[in-house]
Amino acid sequence: MRVNGAEEKLDVEPWVSLADLLRDRLGLTGVKKGCDQGACGACTVLADGMRINSCLALAVQYDGKEITTVEGVTPHPLQEAFVRHDGLQCGYCTPGQICSAIGMLAEHAASGADPAALDEAEIRERMSGNLCRCGAYNGIVDAIKDVTR
Repeated sequence: MRVNGAEEKLDVEPWVSLADLLRDRLGLTGVKKGCDQGACGACTVLADGMRINSCLALAVQYDGKEITTVEGVTPHPLQEAFVRHDGLQCGYCTPGQICSAIGMLAEHAASGADPAALDEAEIRERMSGNLCRCGAYNGIVDAIKDVTR
């Protein structure tokens, strides 16, 4: 697979999750393990540009795919917007939030809709799979709205 633009050739047992492969074998600790059940979104990465919960994905399923973690999107306008709009507090969920927002904006763009038409309610709905234990949701939404202008 390609991870953040680099070709990675790995022997992986069939039961290893993509999150464990990225964190433990490749040292990409931006991928967080929050719930390990796909409920919190802390492990969100992009697979061929689509957002996925890497804790639920078996690494072997992504053979030949392009995987992007938060380390691979640096620098990105969303990261700057998160800082500007206080879209982070403790920072634990931030990598997953950023990857999810990038994927969400790509999904929205693929629909042919105008990104500026995304309102607060739709952003909240589209981002609902990513939890923030600190409650920085207003800043997260403001950051996403900022980059759609």
